[in-house]
Amino acid sequence: MKKEPFVTNEQLKKIVKEYPTPFHLYDERGIRENAQALKEAFSWNKGFKEYFAVKATPNPFLINILKECGCGCDCSSLTELMLADALHFEGENIMFSSNTTPAEEFQFADEIGAIINLDDFTHIDFLEKTIGHIPETISCRYNPGGVFKISNSIMDNPGDAKYGFTTEQLFEGFKVLKEKGARHFGIHAFLASNTVTNDYYPTLAKTLFETAVKLKEETGADIRFINLSGGIGIPYRPGEEPNNIRVIGEGVRKVYEEVLVPAGMGDIAIYAELGRFMMGPYGCLVTKAIHEKHTHKEYIGCDACAVNLMRPAMYGAYHHITVMGKDNSVCDHKYDITGSLCENNDKFAIDRMLPKIDMGDLLVIHDTGAHGFSMGYNYNGKLKSAEILLKEDGSTQLIRRAETPKDYFATFDCFDILKDMKER
Repeated sequence: MKKEPFVTNEQLKKIVKEYPTPFHLYDERGIRENAQALKEAFSWNKGFKEYFAVKATPNPFLINILKECGCGCDCSSLTELMLADALHFEGENIMFSSNTTPAEEFQFADEIGAIINLDDFTHIDFLEKTIGHIPETISCRYNPGGVFKISNSIMDNPGDAKYGFTTEQLFEGFKVLKEKGARHFGIHAFLASNTVTNDYYPTLAKTLFETAVKLKEETGADIRFINLSGGIGIPYRPGEEPNNIRVIGEGVRKVYEEVLVPAGMGDIAIYAELGRFMMGPYGCLVTKAIHEKHTHKEYIGCDACAVNLMRPAMYGAYHHITVMGKDNSVCDHKYDITGSLCENNDKFAIDRMLPKIDMGDLLVIHDTGAHGFSMGYNYNGKLKSAEILLKEDGSTQLIRRAETPKDYFATFDCFDILKDMKER
């Protein structure tokens, strides 16, 4: 599959006249079409709901688009809960999945009626002491340990993950929660990240469905939902075959019919907490080539850096790069594409074959719609960039302004740096 930007060179030239680079750009049409495809893929399940993983892209304008498409919010912190609450998501439209959770976060989640997804057996007593009761509806995160395989391929290693109840803890936890007043239950698991295979969700679903049947038999718990969480990935590299969400939905349906329906559990709702799949391909980082360096290697320096997109520096992650206006040119130049941080890993690409890049060329770094802006930071005093929405009618909307030095210095209460600079 060829990687092509969702924005044309002509559109981008107009956008940069209004908004200076770097910035993150999002595709409203793509977001809406993808959300609709997910909804259709699981339409066989009456209670299906996607709880968008807010951590992936915590922008209220984008979350509101998903809200209009029927999505809820999956939150992992107090500020994410506050954002969901401010956007008028109510009660069971908010899932609170956290770990090592501070008391005030459980308190606020309970106040707004969010479904609390417990990460650990010891959190049962902690939650009860914190809020004074156990909610009637509650979920537990399951970690079966070991390695997670699809056929003979190892997908991930849950046994090394810090998250979730063991099998024994899950069964005991349901019994304890039931004794303490819980009436309705959910099960949640996340066993592999960024899978590009249509088999992940059905395989995970089989594990959770079989566990749910045993839980009902042994504890008598009223299991209302099974949360398949995230893990459906996107193809970052050209040539990779993308997941087919309709094939995935049909795969889960078959397992549902094979396992849950015969056990008299055919009314259980299926939930998802997708972030990357919902937003990743529908965002890009737009940056400009501002320097070139000819030393032991050929370098192109950009006005963006790892502050704007840290995945390549942090994980060595691949993000495709399009040199706008030169997408049909021969890729006969080998470059390291770098930012300006005082860190040698501040590189968007290493030894990447690209067309000749001239100063002033616009580069589009693909698939930054999830875990792009949201993982930004302020090392070297760098400021976070703007976020812009490319609307369905082709117009643009500023949905987060770029940070300014005033923002950076705002938490220094002891002195006014900007005032001192003016007085010198």
